[in-house]
Amino acid sequence: MIEDLLPDPVVAVETYGPGEPENIRLYPEEAALVARSVAKRRREFTLVRACARRAMEKLGVPPQPVLPGERGAPRWPAGLTGSMTHCDGYCAAALVRCTELASLGIDAEPHGPLPDGVLASVSLPGERDRLRLLTGTHPGIHWDRLLFSAKESVYKAWFPLTGSWLDFAEADIEILVDPGAASRGRLRVELLVPGPVVGGRRRDVLEGRWTVRDGLVATSVVVPHT
Repeated sequence: MIEDLLPDPVVAVETYGPGEPENIRLYPEEAALVARSVAKRRREFTLVRACARRAMEKLGVPPQPVLPGERGAPRWPAGLTGSMTHCDGYCAAALVRCTELASLGIDAEPHGPLPDGVLASVSLPGERDRLRLLTGTHPGIHWDRLLFSAKESVYKAWFPLTGSWLDFAEADIEILVDPGAASRGRLRVELLVPGPVVGGRRRDVLEGRWTVRDGLVATSVVVPHT
């Protein structure tokens, strides 16, 4: 699912269902991070890192620990950039060589409505107006959850390039539906703060993809070098 949202140079690995983390070994420094966590947190932490290491192997990079850096962003092996996501019953990791893309972000969420009150805290008035229009034309999709996922993907692509926080209200996201395919489409992201400088040019508009499938909402945002 995630692979369909990403350009060819990106390697994506995903897993569905509860998995069997007891058969997957964490590195000691990873295990220490979740030693006191609840079982669900340990399972997802383990499975998503297994996905990341399989992606490393596909790129010819020896598997190694994936530890959190500043603000929890994963620290990738030298020469790679990527993103991870996990929710109930699904984990995915996407990696690419830094020579191919400047940054990327992925996110997956259960396809259901956001809890009451959350949309107002993560969206702009114009975004909510567009969601109402989308709900009128495509009522089978929980557009509020899709917007939340898109915000997460934007932040994951933003942070490695800037090292700074991006508030939900600092990115205005337009969700576009592919013609003849109500369950997938594009994202257009207008940054309302100065965007990252990539390839000598400030990027104030980012682009991505989205899909709704298998009970999940998934989004991606990629930042090319040019």
